[in-house]
Amino acid sequence: MKKTVLVSGGAGFIGSHVTVELAQAGYDVVIADNFSNCDETNYRGVCKILGRELPLIPTDFCDKAAVYALFEKYPIDAVIHFAAFKAVGESVAEPLKYYRNNILSFLNILDAAKDKERCNVLFSSSATVYGEAEDLPVTEKTPRQPAKSPYGNTKTVCEDILRDSVAAYPAVKGIALRYFNPIGAHPTALIGELPRGVPNNLVPFITQTAIGKRACLSVFGNDYPTEDGTCLRDFIDIVDLAKAHVCAVSRMIDGQMKQDYEIFNIGTGRPVSVLELINTFERVNGVKLNWKFAPRRPGDVVAIWADPTLAEQELGWKAERSVEQTLIAAWAWEKHLAEIGI
Repeated sequence: MKKTVLVSGGAGFIGSHVTVELAQAGYDVVIADNFSNCDETNYRGVCKILGRELPLIPTDFCDKAAVYALFEKYPIDAVIHFAAFKAVGESVAEPLKYYRNNILSFLNILDAAKDKERCNVLFSSSATVYGEAEDLPVTEKTPRQPAKSPYGNTKTVCEDILRDSVAAYPAVKGIALRYFNPIGAHPTALIGELPRGVPNNLVPFITQTAIGKRACLSVFGNDYPTEDGTCLRDFIDIVDLAKAHVCAVSRMIDGQMKQDYEIFNIGTGRPVSVLELINTFERVNGVKLNWKFAPRRPGDVVAIWADPTLAEQELGWKAERSVEQTLIAAWAWEKHLAEIGI
């Protein structure tokens, strides 16, 4: 019998790519989204890639009754939670909005999950929990640091909520995946990152500058203690990241977990500077960007990258796509958006 996976926020950037990989791996996928951070562009792209439609249920995960209704309607074996606000700057300006949405939505999922005979919960966490780590690369045993934003703090809090729920409720098993910097788009160019308004992330700002939506790209800081003076990050291809979720879901559903709550870093293990990323984009796509240095941005850490060894050993997962492949896909996605008038 096929297993069913509920993907909250499944019409968004990460959720849509995970949905494709789950469906192609043979899972029945139910997408639920309230479209507060996206529209149906990626959902339509998912259906084109798969050649069929998937269930799409408009759902506000802060509505407990709506969440329970999903769990009653579908035989959910696992749920992956992406339905959260994610803009760091906005979270600083509106912390209550972020705490209410990001934490309440997750509480409602866990409330519904604990009442089932068994339900596996995969939480979308972040490398932000490590803060400015003293030792690099970071492993899963690297101490978490105080968050630099309410957004980051919701990741820490939700990790703890999942850990405590697993300990208290026998039906719930959980995995937290700590992402580093997801970038790129699907190789078909049918789904990708589609920010509303001015992008908060680097790569969509690069592609929007390249295509003329943005006049100039600002690089925040050129005086960091790195080789070229710009920040170092672990940029992980979105398709590689999505495949890690399939491995994690399979581990939970197949009963292969060594503990009822597990944590894995999902990154490449290779640091890339902001300037190196820009130069690579220009080189592989034959595009010249209009960019300039700007003052440092408050809250940015100097450097962070993963030690992904545990994910490779336990999940059987490893990042495979190169930065060059990723940036080619990101540019193809931006050009696709232009073709369809977005």
